[in-house]
Amino acid sequence: MTETNYEFTQVEGGAPIKSWTRGVPVDDKAKAQLAKAAQMPFIFKHVAAMPDVHVGIGATVGSVIPTKGAVIPAAVGVDIGCGMMAARTSLVASDLPDNLAGIRSAFESAVPHGRSSGRRRDKGSWGDPPQGVVDAWAALAVRFGNIVAKYPKLKNSNTVVHLGTLGTGNHFLELCLDQDQRVWVMLHSGSRGVGNAIGRFFIELAKQDMRKWHINLPDEDLAYFPEGTEHFDDYVEAVEWAQDFAALNRRVMMTHALDALRTQIAKPFDATCEAVNCHHNYVTRENHFGENVLVTRKGAVRAAKGTFGIIPGSMGAKSFIVRGLGNAESFESCSHGAGRVMSRTQAKKLVSLDEHIADTAGVECRKDEGVIDETPKAYKPIEAVMSAQSDLVEIVHTLKQVVCVKG
Repeated sequence: MTETNYEFTQVEGGAPIKSWTRGVPVDDKAKAQLAKAAQMPFIFKHVAAMPDVHVGIGATVGSVIPTKGAVIPAAVGVDIGCGMMAARTSLVASDLPDNLAGIRSAFESAVPHGRSSGRRRDKGSWGDPPQGVVDAWAALAVRFGNIVAKYPKLKNSNTVVHLGTLGTGNHFLELCLDQDQRVWVMLHSGSRGVGNAIGRFFIELAKQDMRKWHINLPDEDLAYFPEGTEHFDDYVEAVEWAQDFAALNRRVMMTHALDALRTQIAKPFDATCEAVNCHHNYVTRENHFGENVLVTRKGAVRAAKGTFGIIPGSMGAKSFIVRGLGNAESFESCSHGAGRVMSRTQAKKLVSLDEHIADTAGVECRKDEGVIDETPKAYKPIEAVMSAQSDLVEIVHTLKQVVCVKG
């Protein structure tokens, strides 16, 4: 039997919370938010909190919310299907050039990233999507058409122009070295504009349903769809489609990033070794404790026994390829990263540019005021996060980035 490492909290009028947070800071607001989720009447067994837990909208980031008979759209959030992909190449560190600026530039040219507004095209989207992107979109187009037929407001969402693009915020594309100096490409992104549109639309629809049925909630963002209703079925259809878009988005970006890397490395290489592609903002049907339930992971990764996952640190910190231990108490889950200890506003106020430059030493990345909200000091120490979940996953590879592209 797997040794457990969680702290137990019984919520008055609700389900318990089991938290894998020993040795890592947890904000009181996050604890209060977890307790509100645990008060929902359809929680199955308990709510699980991962060591990277911090305040989110509706549901806490770093939480696992199992339900029977209902789904909470805000517990999935608006970055539906956000997750990680990593691929190990046949290259080693000595195959890389001494100056990595060319690789960073090649990545930035190959994968649209960031965001710009105004009359011109958003720099984070495709103006004229490459044929490979158009072909990839074809696999999703019919299903999206079915969703739009029911909900025409989603029609003008960014779809093909965002497929194979990175986005903003904590999304990134990195070149990393593992403990044996092997070269990896790793990236973090989700369902982009269309997932955001789907998430926001159904979150508001759930709130409208709660008002119509006069259902009082501990937090309006915990509005839900009961199973068996039309909106439940439509949301599940839409969210599953967005999760598929997100996984495909990462695959397309990875293809483009590897092609870009080949323009900078004279030596031929392959990248078929140990590729991992996993969600960490999603809902799915699983069997736990002998029952079929809906499991919503918001900032959490599936860690079933033998399943590979990715737990990234902040820019400048280590990341980990892990293998799940199948811990039943966490609903076979683990953290999705380090987790914030500062809000973006706090980081910009409290961390100096000199500190950011020092903390990202040795990494070819942006070292300007515009990325201080993503600086390492804004996040929990990844080593402490990994220690707190030693009963959830085992570390297979330890990665350290040498190139980082931020949105």
